Amino acid sequence: MILDTNALSAWSEGLVTVEASFRAADRLVVPSVVLGEYYSGIRQSRYRNRYEEWLRRYLPLTEIAAVTSATAHEYANICLELKRMGKPIPTNDAWIAALAREHSLPVLSNDTHFDFVDDVKRIAF
Repeated sequence: MILDTNALSAWSEGLVTVEASFRAADRLVVPSVVLGEYYSGIRQSRYRNRYEEWLRRYLPLTEIAAVTSATAHEYANICLELKRMGKPIPTNDAWIAALAREHSLPVLSNDTHFDFVDDVKRIAF
């Protein structure tokens, strides 16, 4: 399962519904894009030390998915497909969707715009 930034944030906050979703997953994958968004957010937080400690503890339980040329191919396809449909999504979410499609994994997210991406299943929490 690919974790969107809102899922990673919810996990760090101990949201029970997110942890319940993990039980059904064979893999927990954090895209490098998500990790960048998360770091950006916590560096602005007054609880930065707490979140950084949480990352040190829990990030090793996940796989980090880096963007590759195969991901870039999927990203381009997704952007063009969504443009044709008149349903563009935020750039970072298109990268997350590309990784999900490339690895044939669902995305754990509350962002409904992932629902517009063919061959990407979104799991809400």
